Amino acid sequence: MTAQDLAQASARAMWQDDHASRHLGMSLDHIAPGVATVSMSVVAAMSNGHGTTHGGYIFTLADTAFAFACNSYNQRVVAQHCAISFLIPSRIGDRLTATATEVSRRGRSGIYDVRVTNQHSEPVAEFRGHSRVVQGTHLPLEE
Repeated sequence: MTAQDLAQASARAMWQDDHASRHLGMSLDHIAPGVATVSMSVVAAMSNGHGTTHGGYIFTLADTAFAFACNSYNQRVVAQHCAISFLIPSRIGDRLTATATEVSRRGRSGIYDVRVTNQHSEPVAEFRGHSRVVQGTHLPLEE
């Protein structure tokens, strides 16, 4: 199995049980080793009292891309630390895309950057996630 095949199979296994992301209408648009792109449309239920997208939904989108990128090696990986900076507001009807890219992966730790953009390719948020490998795999290990 190639690294790309492993990333795709790991993503399929994760997506099947990712009820939160599917419930929010997210789509997994691209997966490769250490890379993932996830998108979603902002609906009224995601807006806050300012008429903009609640930051928690933007964080959730970025966190989902982060999760798929760092879980693309058939190892179970969780977030150890995450931080986000919001750059411009988004609104109901916007289509947000989060692209996660691996910065570093050594031993059980990884660092991933995620850029969230709107449908005009304007940066909405920048997210950095630190990952930690835990016990288990998404797919059975080949002998």
